[in-house]
Amino acid sequence: MKGNESLPAVGLAGAPLPGLKLLSPPRILVVDEDSDLCRLYTEALTRPGYQVDAAGDGAAALKALRSNQYQLLITEHSLPTLTGVELVKTLRAARMSLPVIMAATRLPTEELARNPLLQPVAVLAKPFYISQLLETVRTVLRAVVSPCGHNAQPDWQGQPASDGLRL
Repeated sequence: MKGNESLPAVGLAGAPLPGLKLLSPPRILVVDEDSDLCRLYTEALTRPGYQVDAAGDGAAALKALRSNQYQLLITEHSLPTLTGVELVKTLRAARMSLPVIMAATRLPTEELARNPLLQPVAVLAKPFYISQLLETVRTVLRAVVSPCGHNAQPDWQGQPASDGLRL
């Protein structure tokens, strides 16, 4: 998809909502050192129309985050150069309120519990089904994108993840 093309807004089941158009598809950054998983996530997320970029480590993710505007970050915790939690710490220190989905085998639960600002809005425990990824992304993006296609001020900002979004 290029530039200012518009997409139909979609409802809960992915059906188009008449009369509503998004000015551009939500942009997602996927971070995982496993290039096969990055490719799988990217392919799965581009099918419903999301714009997806991928990074293989925390440093590449930070570079992408500084250069582009994203509506969502999906990251593994165990990354080279910066862990997923260190990546989120850096985002929060820069006052970036980007929602984060942690897709990980192991989470540093003690560190996350000590600092509620680091809490992801959702957690996907690996291995998970692609359908779980897609539903989680839809749920999170519905919470942060208004029906008019404008970014809404997320009501979770600065708050721990709600149990309703945690998987």
